[in-house]
Amino acid sequence: MEDQAVCCYRHPQRETGISCVRCERPICPECMISASVGFQCPECVRGGGQGSSGGPVPAGHPVRDARPRTIAGGALTADPRLVTKILIGLNLAVWFVALAIGDRFVNALDLVGRAYDPTAADLVGVAEGQWYRLVTAMFLHQQAYHIAFNMLSLWWLGGPLEAALGRARYLAVYLLAGLGGSALSYLLAAQNQPSLGASGAIFGLLGATAVLMRRLNYDMRPVIALLVLNLIFTFAWSRIAWQAHVGGLVVGTAVAYGMVHAPREKRALVQRLTCALMLLAIVAVVWLRTVQLTG
Repeated sequence: MEDQAVCCYRHPQRETGISCVRCERPICPECMISASVGFQCPECVRGGGQGSSGGPVPAGHPVRDARPRTIAGGALTADPRLVTKILIGLNLAVWFVALAIGDRFVNALDLVGRAYDPTAADLVGVAEGQWYRLVTAMFLHQQAYHIAFNMLSLWWLGGPLEAALGRARYLAVYLLAGLGGSALSYLLAAQNQPSLGASGAIFGLLGATAVLMRRLNYDMRPVIALLVLNLIFTFAWSRIAWQAHVGGLVVGTAVAYGMVHAPREKRALVQRLTCALMLLAIVAVVWLRTVQLTG
């Protein structure tokens, strides 16, 4: 007889391998609240020292903070996909504007190191002081299939990650991964090669998902298979900016590792230092490339 899948008691459709240390009911990442020992469910935390049945809490499981928290220390929210919805909305809004205005809009916001723009009759690019291109390119798409694939991936990967990390930490992973992808593309791609899209940030979320699943002792085979397939697709198709994918993957993985493995006593400090170090590394890469192109 096959083993029956264990599912979260609050979300029966979600399989999980983690249980509340108080009531021992299975809980998914969205319901996990980090405690001094293991994880607890929201009902036991709200009980303020009582288990879900109203009895006393077993010895050895004190609660230092009664506020519901995610595995990374973020606050639980009523809508765990709010930031993901906003990011999708921003990407779609920029895409519709690009469709309406055309190449002039795209050429002004895409990521290019240094190139001559015949329309402006001048050099343009990040090396010319247009630093905003490192960010705007993250939200810019042209082809319908490109934005459709990226937004579907953002919805599938982003929602569970936002629920597990909390809004602020999830947004930090997304933005830093996107910037990491832009920075590596700026460093390694030809200076006049334009690139655009949210793929760097999406790869960062994929790396963060792998870190989270490893932290929760989930089966890693599905996410590893997905990552391998995406990397094969990245390097097999010549029109893809592989630099952005790799840069986003590395930064997203590193930031997520700092988020979920930070010790509880120094969690906020470790998480902020991780983000700061990644941002400094990105700035250093951009500065180095700028010196190369302008020196």
